[in-house]
Amino acid sequence: MSRSLPSRPALGRAFLAAALLAVGSVASSGRASAEELVVHLTEIPDTKAVFAEVESRTVIPARARISGTLREVKVTEGSEVKEGEEIALVVDDKLALTLNAAEAKIKELNSQLENAKTELDRANQLLSRGVTSQSRVDTAKTQFDVAANQVAAAEADRAVVVQRAKEGAVLAPADGRVLTVPVTVGSVVLAGDTIARITSGQYYLRLSLPERYAANIKEGGTVRIGARGISQVTAGDAETAREGKIVKVYPEITGGRVIADVDVAGLGDYFVNERTLVWIEIGKRKALFVPLAAVSTHHGVDYVRIVSAEGPLDVAVVLGEALEKNGKTDVEVLTGLDDGDRVILP
Repeated sequence: MSRSLPSRPALGRAFLAAALLAVGSVASSGRASAEELVVHLTEIPDTKAVFAEVESRTVIPARARISGTLREVKVTEGSEVKEGEEIALVVDDKLALTLNAAEAKIKELNSQLENAKTELDRANQLLSRGVTSQSRVDTAKTQFDVAANQVAAAEADRAVVVQRAKEGAVLAPADGRVLTVPVTVGSVVLAGDTIARITSGQYYLRLSLPERYAANIKEGGTVRIGARGISQVTAGDAETAREGKIVKVYPEITGGRVIADVDVAGLGDYFVNERTLVWIEIGKRKALFVPLAAVSTHHGVDYVRIVSAEGPLDVAVVLGEALEKNGKTDVEVLTGLDDGDRVILP
């Protein structure tokens, strides 16, 4: 790792001249019981904090099945609904008139059917007495059959009207939660218009990342999801976040962004399109780590003591993130140390 500091001999002389008087006794006791640790570059995942949006697997519209006036809406945004539950009522006033006309038509045809039946009975009686011919009986039978078929057709027409009136009830297409209700009572709607949008199915997270990370985003990758909230204070950090898995990476890049979906449990009470903070691995990088106990701070500057050709040398370092593992804390050294340096532990 590159170092933007003076050479170690010059740094050692400058530091020893100014600081050994103050910490000489501490340094002497430290050297007496010191242990050495050779530091090497370690490959660690490089993570990036981004925002993800909560999405639903399916958003199904509940549509009107007939045209008419919206007479009643039984749900609002956020309502929980069950499949087949009536959520609104559309009424077409013309259907009542059509039904009355169908009823009147049926009565008329029933009267014709009764008359045809009477004529058929009379013809059969006359035929049995030998007063009339078989052709008259056949004609009466045909008229009776025609009247009966007309009554059946009229009753079928009435059933169609009744069914259309029943289809004025707007039913929930699936179990879920109502997202939006874009209409109000009294609105005129057409068949197929959306009365409500219902989210059903499991929630998931959708990521939108810059194109430069596209090659590093893979299905099955791990994503860490912070607590609910969009600030670092409420979301916590990557170490305490729960895990999720990348289940899909979309092959199309839009507007310089690559889209990926993350499967994670426990999003049922989130809002759809709610943002939350996540940490995603975007690659690997090499870093040097030393035990936190090897770092000492004097006058606001961090130092690590190493073995040099001139003896123990305190080197100024710039520290990065700390990692806790197996009850021990290691801290990353951004500048000041090189691969293979021998660090003196207290």
